[in-house]
Amino acid sequence: MNLILFGAPGSGKGTQAARLQEEMGLKHISTGDMLRQSVKEGTALGQRAKSYMDSGALVPDDLIIDLIAEVLTPMPPQAGFLLDGFPRTVPQARALDLLLMRLGRQIDAVISLEVPDAELVKRLTSRRMCPRCGAIYNLITQPPRLPDRCDQCGSALEQRADDRQETVENRLRVYREQTAPVMQYYEERGLLHRMDGSQLPQDVFRSLKSRLSAL
Repeated sequence: MNLILFGAPGSGKGTQAARLQEEMGLKHISTGDMLRQSVKEGTALGQRAKSYMDSGALVPDDLIIDLIAEVLTPMPPQAGFLLDGFPRTVPQARALDLLLMRLGRQIDAVISLEVPDAELVKRLTSRRMCPRCGAIYNLITQPPRLPDRCDQCGSALEQRADDRQETVENRLRVYREQTAPVMQYYEERGLLHRMDGSQLPQDVFRSLKSRLSAL
């Protein structure tokens, strides 16, 4: 299957993407990871992208599409993929449609992991990090043995600036505003499947597999 996976920060999208890749044999395509790898390897596309990334500007749509084409074109027709982090806008979605049409492929389903904002804020603001060794904890799902102390080195844990409530709420607002038109684009085509992401990770994946099996 060829899938697109959406999910707000804290929705568990990364966990589900890893499980889909492992159990369904899908190629996980994360545009952010691909850009960083291309820059690291010094490819032609990476060199083009580096100037935008170094200045903090958005990488142009045509460059991202070229990057995805570079990955998808040599893939065997029977091999499925999972797009993560793309498309972010309706023009990107349309450009992706044209690319897939040229390759004789199509998107089979677009999965959106739906979690109430209050739950997402709770999840994200519960994260703590050790400034000394870099270990990451969650006060709800993965708490340290001793309150506010790192299990590894005993240092006092800290909350990152981007995990504070006001920052988290702004990140979620931006995500909703950016993805709403793209969601509508795929919903109008009958491809969007909204899944309850507030369950335990194993229950989310069980529901996800059941939905995909029915397609």
